[in-house]
Amino acid sequence: MSPAGDRALLVDLDDVRAVAAHHAGWASGHPGVVELIPAASTVLVTMTEDAEPSRVASWLRETPPAEVLGGSGDTITIDVRYDGPDLDDVCATTGLDIVAVHTGQVWTAAFCGFSPGFAYLVGSEPLSIPRRADPRTSVPAGSVALAGEYTGVYPTSSPGGWQIIGSTDAALWDVNRDDPALLAPGTRVQFRAVM
Repeated sequence: MSPAGDRALLVDLDDVRAVAAHHAGWASGHPGVVELIPAASTVLVTMTEDAEPSRVASWLRETPPAEVLGGSGDTITIDVRYDGPDLDDVCATTGLDIVAVHTGQVWTAAFCGFSPGFAYLVGSEPLSIPRRADPRTSVPAGSVALAGEYTGVYPTSSPGGWQIIGSTDAALWDVNRDDPALLAPGTRVQFRAVM
């Protein structure tokens, strides 16, 4: 743990699973904490002006992580047409029925980034899917993709190097909603195969 300016602490953790667990444990809140911002192996903890960083740091160390991956709780279901251009190659490379693996577990939004509404989802059954050797200059909005141990849904059209396994009509980013992002860190997601 190290200072990040006058009003923040940067907590280094082992991996994205530790990030998700600690983020969930700290979500109960502390009066001196303004926001918890998770990433792949860190959590940035911003504090109020009157917070004492040493007390917040002690609270962070003493608060146990919470298991969130594959757990129970409110879950958003996202319908997916498994029609992606990379699906057959991913199945052949891994030797797995990727549709069964993708729909057969609950995924958790570990952190958000890349573009507004894009959540990096991790599953209870870790995968290891290589990124594309040649990234695409344009990936359509609603593309459901895999890379490394993550799955995600492209909220808008953008370049990308993830393996596209399907598509969805779910609106991951909508500025007309109270919370424009459908998925926030800690959100559980169940993918459902549809035609």
